[in-house]
Amino acid sequence: MSKNAIIREVKTFSCSNSWRNYYFLKITTEDGISGWSEFDQNFGSPGVEAAIHQIQHRLIGQSVMNHEHIREDLRNVTRPGSGGVVGQALGAIENALLDAKAKTMGVPCYTLLGGKVRDRIRVYWSHCVSYRARTEHFSPPIFDLDGVRQIARDVGAQGFTGLKTNIFNYDENDRISAWAPGFGRPFEAGRNVERRTRQNLRRHLEVIREEAGPDMDILVDLNFNARTEGYLEIVREINDLDIFWVELDTLDPEALALIRSKSNHPIASCETLIGLQQFLPFFRAQSIDVAIVDTPWNGVWQSMKIAAAAEAYETNVACHNFYGHLCTMMNAHFCAAVPNLRIMETDIDRVSWDHELFTHVPEFVDGHLVIPDRPGWGTDPIEEALVKHPPVQAGFINNAVARLGV
Repeated sequence: MSKNAIIREVKTFSCSNSWRNYYFLKITTEDGISGWSEFDQNFGSPGVEAAIHQIQHRLIGQSVMNHEHIREDLRNVTRPGSGGVVGQALGAIENALLDAKAKTMGVPCYTLLGGKVRDRIRVYWSHCVSYRARTEHFSPPIFDLDGVRQIARDVGAQGFTGLKTNIFNYDENDRISAWAPGFGRPFEAGRNVERRTRQNLRRHLEVIREEAGPDMDILVDLNFNARTEGYLEIVREINDLDIFWVELDTLDPEALALIRSKSNHPIASCETLIGLQQFLPFFRAQSIDVAIVDTPWNGVWQSMKIAAAAEAYETNVACHNFYGHLCTMMNAHFCAAVPNLRIMETDIDRVSWDHELFTHVPEFVDGHLVIPDRPGWGTDPIEEALVKHPPVQAGFINNAVARLGV
């Protein structure tokens, strides 16, 4: 075994992205090759970094070439608490190991995944409206329906052919506020979908269609913001609109299959699942048209297994990608190698310093992401730049969100 594949150091880093933080894992081999991954612990996943630190000693002295062996070892010692934050820690480690292995071999990560089946990936502009309504760091900010009209025009003007938006309410002056009780904004334990919310969502989608034009694919994400009854009400409300897919989250495969049976639009789901075993009940129940896989959470190698299982059920996959540029590149290699890909999510609205944090940023041409041929994921965080933007405190994040009411 080559000495230069042996792990000698494991470190984590964090920096600010205005209302939340970016988190990175760096695994370094004895000859100085560094494998990087990006993970998240802002949004529903507190403690991923702590979980990594608790198990990282088991990596020292092992070879990055044996990432499946390392993954199984870590799975064995964390089995009683598998999934959740522990699963995300294992995913972050796997992704950094893949980067280090590919760099050791001098190849792009997609080579490890079987090679690419496409050179470019069609992407959609995610969180359209949502980010500009959330914080002043995304420009221009959106306060009302006029801002929604403007961003809908911006998407097409920048060459993108698809966008995804969320649920919003409007007051009598057309001022906008997000509606996300599944995430406590506002707190409403019943997660009931009333007439006003359904009508506002319909109006929101109709305005976007009017401004974006007839050729724009519009995706809508309902998240965890309703129960089965509410999702069915929304589906009925928008069944006659031209929608690319309706995305929603539920942990009940049969309930999702029922919703799918009542929807005129494809149903996409599963972005919060970890591990093939969690996906299988949804495949068996024919719950979804598109299985959304979070590759930072699952690990890209494990995500390929999930995609293969989806293909056995004649189901396409997409990736969950609302993180930083490194996650975008990790997802790009997954999307490049997966035959049964539908489309790729990406965030176009970015804070002004995002480009300073990475050696390379994603290249978009005509609404497609161009796959790089650089070794590894094709980009690395720049440690000196991360230090210039220290992470914000969790309390600040929560207060900023509450202040803006979204």
